[in-house]
Amino acid sequence: MKLVVGLGNPGRKYEKNRHNIGFIIVETFARVHGIDLCIKKKKAIFGRGVCAGEEVVLLKPQTFMNLSGEAVLYLASFLKVKTTDIIVVADDTELPFGKIRIRKRGGSGGHNGIKSLIYSLKSDNFPRMRFGIGRPEASSEMALCDYVLEDFLPEERKALESEKNKAVSALHEMIAGTMEEAMNKYNNT
Repeated sequence: MKLVVGLGNPGRKYEKNRHNIGFIIVETFARVHGIDLCIKKKKAIFGRGVCAGEEVVLLKPQTFMNLSGEAVLYLASFLKVKTTDIIVVADDTELPFGKIRIRKRGGSGGHNGIKSLIYSLKSDNFPRMRFGIGRPEASSEMALCDYVLEDFLPEERKALESEKNKAVSALHEMIAGTMEEAMNKYNNT
């Protein structure tokens, strides 16, 4: 079984924010694979289904980004999912918009949601897909924390349609194939 975690913040206020790309990609993956995200328990919304013959559980923690690890630990423990079978989808301000970077494991890279997972799981040994959301322009005085909590701009929303489909395909590859295949195929696109 694979536990696929999209990181984001709950509530309508945040649903179109750049920081919520993890939620957006997991929701799109759920639609593509006919998985209903309808189960609500212990600060989590999740759904169960099958992808490429593999049982998957899709999770959207409802603990807010900085405490995501609590919901992930609860569900991973309840379902008896190994850390290496948890796949995390998160935003990354160091990558250009739409760029995907897949890793088998690693540090938080300054991302508070991933930091919370590492702390709660007591391990950084879980695969992750980082989706680039870019940074504010150098000439802008906008703080990075304000930038990530800003809604995608209209031109970004337009481009996001094809980019999130690429991310869904990459996620499918991470579940169906090997991490090496997924990394080779998507890290350079």
